[in-house]
Amino acid sequence: MASSLSHPSIIIFLSRFLIILSLLSFAESQSFVGVNYGQVADNLPAPEATVRLLQSTTVGKLRLYAPDPAILKALGNSGVGIVIGAANGEIPGLASDPAAAAQWINANVLPYYPASNITLITVGNEVMTSGDGNLVSKLVPAMRNVQTALSSASLGGKIKVSTVHSMAVLSQSDPPSSGSFNPTLVNTLTQMLAFLKDNKTPFTINPYPYFAYQSDPRPETLAFCLFQPNAGRVDSGNGKLYTNMFDAQVDAVHSALSSLGYEEMEIVVAETGWPSGGDPNEVGPSVENARSYNGNLIAHLKSLVGTPLMPGKSVDTYIFALYDENLKPGPTSERSFGLFKPDLTMSYDVGLSKSSQQTPSTSPTAPVTPAPETASQWCVPKAGVADAQLQANLDYACGQGIDCGAIQAGGACFDPNTLASHAAFAMNLYFQKLGRNPWNCDFSQSATITSQNPSYNACIYPGGST
Repeated sequence: MASSLSHPSIIIFLSRFLIILSLLSFAESQSFVGVNYGQVADNLPAPEATVRLLQSTTVGKLRLYAPDPAILKALGNSGVGIVIGAANGEIPGLASDPAAAAQWINANVLPYYPASNITLITVGNEVMTSGDGNLVSKLVPAMRNVQTALSSASLGGKIKVSTVHSMAVLSQSDPPSSGSFNPTLVNTLTQMLAFLKDNKTPFTINPYPYFAYQSDPRPETLAFCLFQPNAGRVDSGNGKLYTNMFDAQVDAVHSALSSLGYEEMEIVVAETGWPSGGDPNEVGPSVENARSYNGNLIAHLKSLVGTPLMPGKSVDTYIFALYDENLKPGPTSERSFGLFKPDLTMSYDVGLSKSSQQTPSTSPTAPVTPAPETASQWCVPKAGVADAQLQANLDYACGQGIDCGAIQAGGACFDPNTLASHAAFAMNLYFQKLGRNPWNCDFSQSATITSQNPSYNACIYPGGST
């Protein structure tokens, strides 16, 4: 007698059960997403309205470039984790006088903590690559004095002290395994890294694939920077495959830290983003690219796939920025990084709203109406897509932490053993696990969303409502 487990209905039940477990496990994972609250603008909403906006999203952390009293007070008891910065101009005073550091803590931390959940103080922004040798020499002493002031206030183990670096702190980043720090900065960095290790504090960095694309504006580079399906780049040093620029940049920092003996040090991304608008001569800014980069970045972080050198975990990442900033100097792109507009509406949707909520109302007190639920949806290839694109889609989807076992030999969806069938299953699974957002079913415009269930026999395509 044949085993009862071979009965088609049992196989279908088990397939559905495993898919549900997989999706539930994904839904429970953390987002690892924060935002930068830049304030170079004269039209920003009241801090209380901003806090309500944040609470309508899955954003759990906020970075302030300066300790604004009104914002810190408004964030009280909100549960939002807060990073506050000491300006570059404050570094000499903090370095030369421990009393000045104590006064800084007394003025900017103690009146608000613990109601306002301050977790990190960043002393200076991109100081190491500022070209100001005097400032660089005072950076570590300033960090030490701030740390001492925190300890004196019994906050030493509760609030960390770090500083933020640009990618220019590296002299080499390609391939990622060759990542190394600028030799002229190593002396100061060695002191700083010892301080960070002693205090269990992260190394914070500002990777911007947007700038990498500007320096190499080819279509394949854009796909690599936007987390879109692409052939990937093999690290010639260790053979690892990279499918996006964000991972490559973060791993280059990891390699640089490892070269100095700090391979276990946590890395935090203090800034990354993509502008939704720019001047006619600027390469890359657009709503579509910004939505793709930030939406795919968030999905990548949620997947917990990690990076090739740091698999299985996500790097805490702060997206730049919460709002467009109308007073920032420079090209239009500099004023167009906001996820939201100052009237509290979304610049574009990257799936941050809680429980399928619509765009936040411009009225701070207006109720948020849940979006109507739609029919189940699946992501499938468009008709006539070339095999090369299907293969790229298949390789990309299965490389992003989803389980493609069903289309491997012996799996429920292995037959028919065709590229089109395998790619369709993998593309849909990627779409379902990363939130069923339209940008998760783009695949370089080779995919489409359908309400027709593509499941067949014992091969069950997971589907869900948006």
